[in-house]
Amino acid sequence: MWFSFWRSRDRLSLDELRFIVDQLIKVQVVNEVNKEFVIEALRSIAELITYGDQHDAAYFEVFMEKQVMGEFVRILRICKSLIVSRQLLQTMSIMIQNLKSDHSIYYMFSNEHVNYLIAYPFDFRNEELLSYYISFLRAISGKLNKDTISLLVKTESEEVVDFPLYVEAIRFAFHEESMIRTAVRALTLNVYHVGDDTVNIFVSRAPHSDYFVNLIEFFRDRCIHLNSIVSNAKKSRSAELSSSILSAVDEIEDNLYYFSDVVSAGIPDVGRLIMNKVLRILIFPLILPSFSRTEAVKESSLWAVTSLYLLCCILRIVKIKDLANIVAAALLCYPDIFPESSEAKLNGNLPSHASSNVQSQNNDASSQNSQSDTENHTPHSAFNHNYSSMRFAPRETLLSFVVSGDEVQVVGSLNVLATLLQTKELDESMVDALGILPQRKQHKKKLLQALVGEDSAEEQLFSSEGAKVKDGISGELDLYLQKLKVLNSLVSLFCRSNISAETLWDGGWLLRQLLPYSKAEFNSHHLTLLRDSFHHCTARVLEEARGTWSDLLLGVICDEWRKCKRAIEASSPRKDPKCILLPPFKSANDEHASSESSFAAGERMCEAVKVFALLHHLHIFSLGKVLPDQPPVFCSVDTPEKSRARIAGLHLPELKPNTEINLAGGIPCRIAFERGKERHFYFLALSMGSSGWLVLAEELPVKPGRGLVRVVAPLAGCKPRVDDKHLRWLHLRIRPSSFPFTDTATYTAHGKVKSKALVDGRWTLAFRDEKSCKNAMSMVEEEMELQSCVVEKSLEPVLELEQSTDHSQLSEHVEDDNTV
Repeated sequence: MWFSFWRSRDRLSLDELRFIVDQLIKVQVVNEVNKEFVIEALRSIAELITYGDQHDAAYFEVFMEKQVMGEFVRILRICKSLIVSRQLLQTMSIMIQNLKSDHSIYYMFSNEHVNYLIAYPFDFRNEELLSYYISFLRAISGKLNKDTISLLVKTESEEVVDFPLYVEAIRFAFHEESMIRTAVRALTLNVYHVGDDTVNIFVSRAPHSDYFVNLIEFFRDRCIHLNSIVSNAKKSRSAELSSSILSAVDEIEDNLYYFSDVVSAGIPDVGRLIMNKVLRILIFPLILPSFSRTEAVKESSLWAVTSLYLLCCILRIVKIKDLANIVAAALLCYPDIFPESSEAKLNGNLPSHASSNVQSQNNDASSQNSQSDTENHTPHSAFNHNYSSMRFAPRETLLSFVVSGDEVQVVGSLNVLATLLQTKELDESMVDALGILPQRKQHKKKLLQALVGEDSAEEQLFSSEGAKVKDGISGELDLYLQKLKVLNSLVSLFCRSNISAETLWDGGWLLRQLLPYSKAEFNSHHLTLLRDSFHHCTARVLEEARGTWSDLLLGVICDEWRKCKRAIEASSPRKDPKCILLPPFKSANDEHASSESSFAAGERMCEAVKVFALLHHLHIFSLGKVLPDQPPVFCSVDTPEKSRARIAGLHLPELKPNTEINLAGGIPCRIAFERGKERHFYFLALSMGSSGWLVLAEELPVKPGRGLVRVVAPLAGCKPRVDDKHLRWLHLRIRPSSFPFTDTATYTAHGKVKSKALVDGRWTLAFRDEKSCKNAMSMVEEEMELQSCVVEKSLEPVLELEQSTDHSQLSEHVEDDNTV
């Protein structure tokens, strides 16, 4: 019989299908002798049914006539071979995935055959068999709709009492293999998005609702795991740890996107359950209290840096209105009012004015318990608390991080504030209570209040002193104080010298979001602080005019000016919240703090320019002026006719090898670029505008006094020095001619430098006598001075803004000091 199966015939014919099924029906036991035939028969049936579904309905009629689904179940019962079980599951998966006919799918799912296969006790100790089984379940879920799902559930009195596909799948929801977890999640989403009310009730009630509780607990464990990796990375910087952080972050975000997808399915009980468990299992007991900790107190505690990231991700990804508003309200309250375990039901109620002002909360606790005018009206026990012996509220901690925290804390806090600002699910009243309601929205709110006849709003809208309110309106005053705290914190941030320019730009973006067009929020104290920081940074930029990269300073200023303007005027922050977790990049400036490498000097110059660009923008903005696209610098300055560059015959600010020049003023010297091979050159130092060169030229035999440039190097940063022991030797440092790094383009996503650390070159020139060496030294110093003067002259317009602003003009933009 088995030999007749392998005879030559049309393998895709209808007769072939009948023959294979008939042979399969004859099998009474599956053993080592016939298991290969059974496997091949199952594989062929899948191929033939798939082919028939696309070409001829008669194929599936034979499938139904022969009751092949029943035969599959029978084969599984009489078979003890894992390989046959795997093939049966694969055959079912292939057929279900590829069948297009609704009639065929309905038949497959009827008669309880599929449910039998789903509930069959396979030996899942075999990982390959488990993979086939999960693929089989996922294939079924891909065909679910309101009609087919009814074929797979068991009902009593119009209620679903069993749903094998779902129940068996969630058994593997937390399997150690990520691919299996992913498949199970895809299956559950297919179930939820069918929208069958009876199935929704089934999955949202005990005991199956425990799946969602376990899901949040699993997510909490992933968060704690991430925290441990971040903790290790802080102690030991390595590429492996950064990679581990990014892998853990991907898993965290995948979990949150899954939560979001589940909520979007629109099952009310499930959405509320997920929100409540996220609050009770993660946010209240771990994330918010950790803001007051600098180190993990116990294994399950989260550091502030991890919590800042998690808070950003939860608000950014999980789009639940009540969740966003409760988190915002919790930021205004104290950790003590949110017990780590509470059985009270969360109804999403918010305090109307959850002020973070310590004194006002101590004096008037009852104001914290007032209800919002939103959907639910039962007060939550978390807000009914005795406010004695308070710690700082999380919002206060965020602002303290901005003012005095380290780099990571500042970046994390700014990300949280930016996320809150961009969370569309957050009520405008909560954004206002946090003190981060954009000014344009404040103006719109007051306009609407004025239109409906609210006197205080009308007075504020049309008053010249919009920040002042009528006596007794403590709520409006409190909101104003919250705004002022945020503004104070940001201004303090811009005055800090121990925070990177990239982070300060993030603060500039946040400030522009809060105050997009008006200067009225700045008071005299703010302007004084900004002015002092501007003066300090201006001095640093002027130092760079005589520094290692002075020839490229103007170009860097123009480039960073444009980048800074784009960054602070962008519609969203530039950085992903995951940057909070990555170990801070160790710059060449840190690595070579004691050295004088040009690379470290370049980083210092670039950093100073970035801060200068930001403070210049903020200075212009504080005066209510429009930010120009280009900085006001002189791009070119005339070179005197009697300068060395003109005498040498240069007419363009560019000098390349093999250029013919006049050697007048050149000083003969010797240099060895290779050991034991000295060459004779004429040495010249030339400057034209902001450019400058060290030149080694060879005299042309047929043109006395003329020569060809053979070697050229930057004049800036050459640091000329006569050798202490050999007074005829002149030492020159040679740095790269082009700028090798620019802000974010320098770094990869993992915070590493793309380019290798640069090594400065050295020239040692030997002159005929000590006088020639001194003359060469003087020539270099004179040309460096001319070059620096040109750069300083070009910078005058961009530095004149502060000097030309009359104090009397400034005063009309300054609020009364009493408002501070």
